[in-house]
Amino acid sequence: MPPLTHKPRIPNPHASLLASMSHPIRQSDLNGYLDEALAPEEMARVELALRRDPELLKRVEAIHARRNSGMYSLGEIWRQARLSCPSREQLGSYLLGVLPDELADYVAFHVELVGCRFCRANLADLENQQAEAAESAEGRRRKYFQSSAGYLGRGR
Repeated sequence: MPPLTHKPRIPNPHASLLASMSHPIRQSDLNGYLDEALAPEEMARVELALRRDPELLKRVEAIHARRNSGMYSLGEIWRQARLSCPSREQLGSYLLGVLPDELADYVAFHVELVGCRFCRANLADLENQQAEAAESAEGRRRKYFQSSAGYLGRGR
């Protein structure tokens, strides 16, 4: 067998992350990173950039120092208080399909297009609670039926 003249190409699992490194890190990316409000891929992209760029790390340190000194911009207050996020009750109503159309459209926009991690986590939790409640109710119905089936048969 002749020797290989070239090495087989092994796919890089981080190729998409490295490709996205060509996009510059913006101030809003750094704020989102500090607030842990970015999508996981974006968090990884910013963290990798911070590890590689000492100047970028200094920018994050300056933002963090400004925040700790009590100096906040209106945007930071808006993000930290999550003023654009629907309440948990509204998210629950959205799952049940009982919100007014305009509000339901906003929740869909906020969760699906904006991709708010906090609201997605809230929705996932509410969906789990809803599924558990349905399973629990079905188990209760089954127990009631089994416990009363004997009584129903005796009456004949």
